[in-house]
Amino acid sequence: MNTSPPHVAAAQRTTEQVLESHLGAFAQGLDAVLADYDEASVLVTPDRVWRGVEEIGSFFGDFLAGASAQFWAAFQLHAKVVEAGVAYITWSAPPAVELATDTLVVRHGRIAVQTFTALNP
Repeated sequence: MNTSPPHVAAAQRTTEQVLESHLGAFAQGLDAVLADYDEASVLVTPDRVWRGVEEIGSFFGDFLAGASAQFWAAFQLHAKVVEAGVAYITWSAPPAVELATDTLVVRHGRIAVQTFTALNP
């Protein structure tokens, strides 16, 4: 969900607005998730670096396909810190994910770089 007023262009969104859009997008599906990225975006995970909307879409498509209703019912956001162009969150969805962290670097109203790590049982 884009939390920006309709007249605010993507490039003018704050880091907080981009984070809130990203968090809300999961309930709306893959297209909504990908709306916060562009072709220069990079997603870094322990296993791989995903570049551009197509590769990042592959990552999130798999993530969404594997996330059950029980996963979303258990989802809890623990920490949310926004400082300048960086947003950091910790979350869990036990028993599938005991603890996860995401860091988003926002430039021009889009996620330029994201890191993601999940600690699973």
